[in-house]
Amino acid sequence: MMLTLDRLIDQALQEDIHTGDITTRAVVPERRPASARLIAKDELVTSGLPVAAMVFRRLDPAIAWSGSADEGERVPAGTILATVSGDASDLLMGERVALNLLQRMCGIATLTSRYVAAVAGTGVRIVDTRKTTPGLRELEKSAVRAGGGINHRTGLYDGVLIKENHIAAAGGIAEAIRRARSYIPHTLKIEIETENLEQVRQALEAGAEIIMLDNMGLDDMRQAVALIGGRALVEASGGVNLETVRDIAETGVDIISVGALTHSPKAMDISMLLD
Repeated sequence: MMLTLDRLIDQALQEDIHTGDITTRAVVPERRPASARLIAKDELVTSGLPVAAMVFRRLDPAIAWSGSADEGERVPAGTILATVSGDASDLLMGERVALNLLQRMCGIATLTSRYVAAVAGTGVRIVDTRKTTPGLRELEKSAVRAGGGINHRTGLYDGVLIKENHIAAAGGIAEAIRRARSYIPHTLKIEIETENLEQVRQALEAGAEIIMLDNMGLDDMRQAVALIGGRALVEASGGVNLETVRDIAETGVDIISVGALTHSPKAMDISMLLD
């Protein structure tokens, strides 16, 4: 993770600075000490402050960073999230990359916290999906955890999720599950996507351990939960938003996966001001 993050930050800085920061070179030609405050302009749930610190330290390892909020902490607008001190040129060159990552991660954490609050008391877990920004998956999934959510599989390599195209390619639900069972180690569970009650029955008979109810209506979800009867974990997916998530949770499902956590968060408004 650390080497990957270093490489990601280096690429982001190269994208922004490229051959040099023309404005900073012109306006601040000589090295001079400075400090700056990172200020939340929105009420938000924090995520990514250590990442923002790493951005500045990639420019100069001697830069001083002092965070004022914990990961996953809800703070009001106007909160000073951190102070950073070093050469003014380095602070100015790192500002946008640090803020871009921080604003997005705080946005994901804040949105996730709203979904978690919406299902409070039901026992349902809010989980993310693979609908992440290419290259930023580990950061975005970290932000989901900061907001109180839970990570689904990280990628194609660490979990079995048989989807409709897998089913079509294998020739049916039972055959897809049979092939998966014969291939994977006993330590992995098999999850399968279903679209109707008949597919739920087939998945149960074939021994699926997690059954995803994909874009089902509330009545069908309730019937599916009753049919499964605790013999498998039940995940609801599709058609989930802040207006529908409570009703979905109350059908009795165990997990609700929400792609919007990472594909549609509003970036939080955070500014950096030099003192």
